[in-house]
Amino acid sequence: MESCDSVSFMEYPVRVMEVVSHGNFAFSVRFERPSAFSYLPGQYLFITTGTGSAALTKHLTISSSPSNAYLEVTKGSTGHPFAEALRALKAGDEVVIRGPFGDFTFHGEYAKVAFIAGGIGITPFWSMIRYATGMRLDTDIRLLCSAKIEPEILFREEMAELSLVNPHLGIITTLTEPGPGWTGRTGRINADMIVQEIPDWRERVFFVSGPPVMVNAMTAVLREMGLPEDRIRSESFPGY
Repeated sequence: MESCDSVSFMEYPVRVMEVVSHGNFAFSVRFERPSAFSYLPGQYLFITTGTGSAALTKHLTISSSPSNAYLEVTKGSTGHPFAEALRALKAGDEVVIRGPFGDFTFHGEYAKVAFIAGGIGITPFWSMIRYATGMRLDTDIRLLCSAKIEPEILFREEMAELSLVNPHLGIITTLTEPGPGWTGRTGRINADMIVQEIPDWRERVFFVSGPPVMVNAMTAVLREMGLPEDRIRSESFPGY
């Protein structure tokens, strides 16, 4: 992602609508959407909370769909001052947003895609999947996501609901530290898992998103599998 100082942008003051908790792992903040603010699924924006010496500015991926009337971002509960300031927002509070930025986007331009997500890296895919479902795109989507433990599976119920109405969407979740009641896949995503769960992987464009170590490992795996470079898109998420 680009730094705030290196890009030109549009700036908008926006009010908080609500803060939605996703357990101890993450939370989403919904803002009123300026009428002039348009974006593509997967893009990000900069958010500034506070003013003067108390101002904090960071970039976050937009987790809402461009078809939504509101703007939403989703943040991991890292304990970082910015994360704490964002989580402390209340309905009616005002922040400043700048954007949108980024070319890690998908809005129906491919017939088949595969999304590989690690942890909070699922947020751009949530935007893409919401958009594809809402717009009734016929793109075949396979999401392979990894989490440590079951409570850290972000948007789990919402994704299941979309799977019921989108016949082109398939979701596979693997846990690296599964509990005794987990019946799904286990272990880290690797080449064998990709081949087993996405047998037509050669026909797809892959998007990889998550912590830098995970993204680097997954893109290396895809290259070793022989996937052409122009079929691999990636974006890393910082830990703040």
